Amino acid sequence: MKVLKFGGTSVGSAQRIKEVAKLITDGEQKIVVLSAMSGTTNTLVEISDYLYKKNPEGANEIINKLEHTYRKHIDELFATAEYKQKALEMIKSHFDYIRAFTKDLFTLFEEKVILAQGELVSTALMNYYLQECGASSVLLPALDYMRTDKNAEPDPGYIKDKLQLQLELHPGVEIYITQGYICRNAYGEIDNLQRGGSDYTASLIGAAIDASEIQIWTDIDGMHNNDPRIVESTTPVRQLHFEEAAELAYFGAKILHPTCIQPAKYANIPVRLLNTMEPTAPGTMISNDTEKGKIKAVAAKDNITAIKIKSSRMLLAHGFLRKVFEIFESYQTSIDMICTSEVGVSVSIDNTKHLNEILDDLKKYGTVTVDKNMCIVCVVGDLEWENVGFEAKTLDALKDIPVRMISYGGSNYNISFLIRECDKKAALQSLSKELFDNK
Repeated sequence: MKVLKFGGTSVGSAQRIKEVAKLITDGEQKIVVLSAMSGTTNTLVEISDYLYKKNPEGANEIINKLEHTYRKHIDELFATAEYKQKALEMIKSHFDYIRAFTKDLFTLFEEKVILAQGELVSTALMNYYLQECGASSVLLPALDYMRTDKNAEPDPGYIKDKLQLQLELHPGVEIYITQGYICRNAYGEIDNLQRGGSDYTASLIGAAIDASEIQIWTDIDGMHNNDPRIVESTTPVRQLHFEEAAELAYFGAKILHPTCIQPAKYANIPVRLLNTMEPTAPGTMISNDTEKGKIKAVAAKDNITAIKIKSSRMLLAHGFLRKVFEIFESYQTSIDMICTSEVGVSVSIDNTKHLNEILDDLKKYGTVTVDKNMCIVCVVGDLEWENVGFEAKTLDALKDIPVRMISYGGSNYNISFLIRECDKKAALQSLSKELFDNK
């Protein structure tokens, strides 16, 4: 069985819902995970904000607008009076429930209940539409099987057992519709998965049922081997290792957050990224398979700051690096790249919120210099050290560009270069020409 996830824009209108319905009614049994319709969650957050501020009038005004929007969707979506009436009654019950929170004390618990309504509504609409079309579908309530433990982490054993029970209640159904993002916590309260959202739900479900494949459908045109805004001759990347995908995710590639596909990675279930606008395109497959000796993509991340700490006291001194890292840790600032020598260490960060305090503390241990407006360029692929030649290719491509730092060896899938932001375009174009144009 496959697991298919569709994001908010994929079900963002009546027409989009109809298009998704066509995609999933192919005769194969599957679980379909849906996000809230695009814009809904932001509106529910706005409603919650009014309720936190004890402004029920403002909240009710936004609630009424959102309900009116859904009524319009229902008019466009359903052809029969029977299902139109069912959908209207469902919408009314959810919005009456939201209005009930305008009369009482409002806390984080109530906010999470309100935020869950978006997914509950979108899945109900899809299920009614499929049934109106004569498809074999049923709702699987995520709140009956998706749970986190006392550490707010998913409880895989519970999820697997309870989901299996839900599936056994409806044997032989072609399409199981369920909600992404929402869950219950260890205390039975309505909560959410936070990181990764609906993608995380799909991955957890896939691992729980040992799915043959997890498909993530978005309106993004797959993963490319470079930034098409900077490099003209980009081509789609058809296959990535999970580690390659994780490297690219950090660089802002339109790709899954590494956390949300961990369950699929550990269960060895491939994840395919597909485009709802081009449903026949093959998309990008992410799996534990490596294409030997192949460079997959080049990505870049702006707004990087480089810090160098130079100290003769570092020479042969144990504990120096620990002291340096503890300073960054104390300000909850992550380090991206690191290079060391006998008398100094260079690091890069992308969060400069506490830069001045960090610099003041570092000056206790040595001379500190800072380079701002930097950029990390990352080459991703099968870069194990036994694969000779790729370092020479990448360095040759950057022979005319000043390189501040190079990071290699921390991963088998990544070599990174720290350069000035003003050199980014030239670097990406040169790397693309060197690494991809000759293939």
